[in-house]
Amino acid sequence: MSHLKIKDDMKITGFRLLTTRHDWGRSIGDVNGHIRAAVTDVPIVILETDEGVEGIGIGSHADVARLFPALEGEDPRGVSALFDRMLAQVFKSGHAGATYGGIATLDAALWDLKAKLAGEPLWRLLGGRDRFVPGYASGLDIALDDGELVAFYEDFAERGYVAGKLKGGVDPVADLRRLRLLRGVLARNTPSPGLMLDANESWQVKQAVRYVASIEGEIDLLWVEEPLRRWDALGHARLSAAVRAAVATGENLTGVDQFRPLFDAGAPDVVQAGAIWGVTHVLRLAFAANARNLPVSPVGYNTNPAVAAAMTAVPNHLTTEVQALHWAHGMSVDQEFADGGIVLGDSVGAGITIDETAIMDAGRGWADPAGPHMRPSRAGLRVVLDGIER
Repeated sequence: MSHLKIKDDMKITGFRLLTTRHDWGRSIGDVNGHIRAAVTDVPIVILETDEGVEGIGIGSHADVARLFPALEGEDPRGVSALFDRMLAQVFKSGHAGATYGGIATLDAALWDLKAKLAGEPLWRLLGGRDRFVPGYASGLDIALDDGELVAFYEDFAERGYVAGKLKGGVDPVADLRRLRLLRGVLARNTPSPGLMLDANESWQVKQAVRYVASIEGEIDLLWVEEPLRRWDALGHARLSAAVRAAVATGENLTGVDQFRPLFDAGAPDVVQAGAIWGVTHVLRLAFAANARNLPVSPVGYNTNPAVAAAMTAVPNHLTTEVQALHWAHGMSVDQEFADGGIVLGDSVGAGITIDETAIMDAGRGWADPAGPHMRPSRAGLRVVLDGIER
């Protein structure tokens, strides 16, 4: 597809908010809790322009209305500068936490727009050479019984996956048993599957050392994930020195600036980025990690399909977490889960298609009736929710 003919002063004019739902088809959770027969919300942000081209971002509605003035009337092609402009918009109150999710989702929509305007898939626009992104299976599986656990990972093994991550951290005996099951399933594709254990910030340092050591008596873990509280930089460094496994963390840190104490302390060994924190964030974090000879690995991939495109363009991507083999209702993505990873398509932009009618027809509970969407209508600005202009 050739690039669109766009005038020089193109402008962002409005946004729409939608919420669809992802039916996981299983229970999901971790050491902190779980959801039976899980169905979770998937927030969608659609950016509108005066040229009629729209950008789609997946992730969060947090503070979108408060952030939007930083984008209103701006040319969407200046994505990196607009990311910083959104940070400046909330400078006094701070970008950390939920607000960063809104920034990231708008950022993802901007990157989708930029690639569409260039007539290229996002991974090409960002400088990627290979459409294949290595991945690993992740069942969010602490509530699954042994049979359900095996069935989940068998679906990924059939698609060539060679690595998987177990949620655990409560009972090392149970974790060992379940890691053996996981290893057995993935062994169909490799004699040495990559096995990870995720404790979701539930341990103290000494507890973590004992727990991981008990596992490592039999299982050679690729990494132990979020063993300690996200801010415990020195603790992560101490743990890394005491166990064989790499220590991975960072998915809940909102902003590259929050990684500085961990980098200064010599931790982590694997730098993780929450996929929900967007494209510009993961690009900047990857380059900061690469300067320290550290690999980067996005977490929670299905919440932001654009992140895989970014991983084709950085030198230190290790592997990306894949939590499901299907997308939310009314949403499709030009990608395949195959060959042990994610195979990106040739559709322009991030490859995301939203069927707004299907989402609306599913019932009003599937469109967000609340949240920061109420902005006064004025010239050049449209805010649409549930198909109604506000």
